[in-house]
Amino acid sequence: MEVVAVILALLFAVLFSDWITRFIRVPVPLVQIALGAVLGAAPLLPSVDLDPEIFFIVFLPPLLFLDGWRIPKRDILRSSKTIVALAFGLVIVTVLGIGYFIHWLIPTMPLTVAFALAAVLSPTDPIAVSALAAANPIPSRLMHILEGESLLNDASGLVCLRFAVAATLTGVFSLEHAALTFVWLALGGIAVGVAITAGVFYLEARLLRRGTEDPRTQILFSLLVPFGVYLAAEAIHVSGILAAVSAGIAVNFIENTGQALPQTRIRGVAVWDTVQFTWNGAIFVLLGEQLPDILTRAEDFMNVGGRQGAWWLPVYVAAILGAMIALRFAWAFVSVRLYLWRSRMKGEAAPELTWHIPAVTALAGAKGAITLAGVLTLPELLPNGQPFPSRELAVFLATAIILLSLATATVGLPPLLKRLRLPPETQGEAEENEARKHAGLAAMQAIERAQAELDKSVHHPDICAEAALRAMERYSRQVSALEGSEEAQIESRQLARVEQRLRIAGLKAERQAFYRLYRERKLEDGVLRRLVREVDLLESRYQAQGSAVK
Repeated sequence: MEVVAVILALLFAVLFSDWITRFIRVPVPLVQIALGAVLGAAPLLPSVDLDPEIFFIVFLPPLLFLDGWRIPKRDILRSSKTIVALAFGLVIVTVLGIGYFIHWLIPTMPLTVAFALAAVLSPTDPIAVSALAAANPIPSRLMHILEGESLLNDASGLVCLRFAVAATLTGVFSLEHAALTFVWLALGGIAVGVAITAGVFYLEARLLRRGTEDPRTQILFSLLVPFGVYLAAEAIHVSGILAAVSAGIAVNFIENTGQALPQTRIRGVAVWDTVQFTWNGAIFVLLGEQLPDILTRAEDFMNVGGRQGAWWLPVYVAAILGAMIALRFAWAFVSVRLYLWRSRMKGEAAPELTWHIPAVTALAGAKGAITLAGVLTLPELLPNGQPFPSRELAVFLATAIILLSLATATVGLPPLLKRLRLPPETQGEAEENEARKHAGLAAMQAIERAQAELDKSVHHPDICAEAALRAMERYSRQVSALEGSEEAQIESRQLARVEQRLRIAGLKAERQAFYRLYRERKLEDGVLRRLVREVDLLESRYQAQGSAVK
């Protein structure tokens, strides 16, 4: 019963946080953390013993899978060099630079433990980045870079953490072994995610050819895929995180073949939106719930053994986060400078660099669930039975930096984004207009072909022409027909059926035109998703109307 009570309390906290944010302009994660802290201090509920392995398995796979599924692939590829530099280069620089800084700031913390703490602090969290973007809209290209970075730097940060912990436990570190292991973890995770997803979807497609598609089973299948690939990857000791992300990307490519039914896509979007809202909220509520216990342990740690005292804790947190923001700002500033220099060398027009772009990049690198789960994986004991050095302090610092990074971004991003000046992004609008034109022509051609076929089987040929032209007049004519003779009623029902078939034929052709433009790389993922959803909703509506008039 205690587990049930905790789960219900988490869900009610997530729901209540959404209500609160409708009245106060505070990002949802901060409200959820505050509610979690209230739950943690409340005597009515048992304390949650957060197992990192269970946390990773339950919460991260579906959210990372969803991010990989929905992230715009073309924009990620266009900015791939910048993303790789942030996701791998900046992580390594952060582990080394901030690790040495932490050891200098806190001499009692061993260098290898400082490296471990810097490693869990290096990844930006995709959930936190999405939450910040919801409250403070970030220009799309910059947002795509931040999303791509947050999806990839989890693996690099956690691999660095693994080797820092191993060095603490054994006192041995091999750079060559670390590099080879990193390549194996990354490439193996990606391969597992893509291979399992493609294979299972192929088998499912073969089964569907022998029967009808059931949206319920399809949606349940999509919910199970991220857990399956994550567990399979971890079983062979490769990156489960990258497996979940690559599985989401693979599903996106499979989905864009247009084979699924419109009802499956419509219901799937609703289900996954609910999962995303619930899981995101539960993560931040759990983070808040852990705060009282983490703070108590950190205070006890600092007040014994001749250490400097608990009042140094906020100094450590502010200094480490300040150093990380400064390092991230410098990295982004140099990266943008190099990008503009290369553009000018190629003779391309390049805007003048202002400090606002690096500043937004620096503040938007918020920490979240990955950092919390990573720092909790630090072992409690060394092989000789002694306590893992400075573990309680590292857990507190990571947790506090998560909170402070979110708060700093919440306060600092809005004024920076108001001053940020980027070239207008008109490509998406132009692509959408061009796609609608092509799809409209394809739909009209499909309706003409369907009308020609129906003319042969309908006793009143003029009905087909009228059905192809009418739209809004259908309901008024249907009412008047119901008040007329039986023959008029039969004619009205036949007219509705013909109109329904013509409209669905046009919508199917319109959808296939969108997918064709996407495969030709003339349409961006987000625009494709929005256009296909419009068509799916219309087709579902006409299918329901057709069933009602049979």
